Amino acid sequence: MLEGYYHKGKIEAGCDEAGRGCLAGSVYAAAVIFPADYRNEELNDSKQLTDKRRKELRAVIERDALAWAVGIVTPGEIDRINILNASILAMHRALDALDVRPEAVIVDGNRFKPYHAPCEGPAGRSAAPLPHATIVKGDGKYLSIAAASILAKTYRDDYMDQLALEYPQYDWQGNKGYPTKKHREAIRLLGITPYHRKSYNLLGDGQLSFDFTY
Repeated sequence: MLEGYYHKGKIEAGCDEAGRGCLAGSVYAAAVIFPADYRNEELNDSKQLTDKRRKELRAVIERDALAWAVGIVTPGEIDRINILNASILAMHRALDALDVRPEAVIVDGNRFKPYHAPCEGPAGRSAAPLPHATIVKGDGKYLSIAAASILAKTYRDDYMDQLALEYPQYDWQGNKGYPTKKHREAIRLLGITPYHRKSYNLLGDGQLSFDFTY
């Protein structure tokens, strides 16, 4: 059974992202706040679940959460600010979109930037950042992070399935934008699409591929 909270007695949001290692598509992140006494033995790291089970649990999470939201950072933004900054920005955007204001944040992994919550009126952002903790393999330890991993993964998969209809040659329905052999061979033969991350080593040969156009 995963833990409910890291910051006891606070309204805590769990965050995780999906799509950092992909060659194409946006990076997605989710933030989830559960009730203080929430328990669910079915929740786990999204990578440990089947696609069918992830989709089933997405409906459960959206029903049971006090608040949930998804944040997105585009391929162009990723190229400008790098994938680490983009992943953190996606988490911040998800936190911004929550209907309930968190008092603390827990994040899967070991990197995060302090989050200043939005304020109403001219204040803009809170002066002090929210308390946060980064937790390696947190999606297998805390309910809210596990839930965030499921939402980020399923919403990003849906997005890549839609892009696959536009560019079927890259097998995005199968690889979701990750660097499979088939994906890289399509890039080599056809070039890149507007959804590819130009700052990545797209062919796996150590070279950036800015000269390719679809």
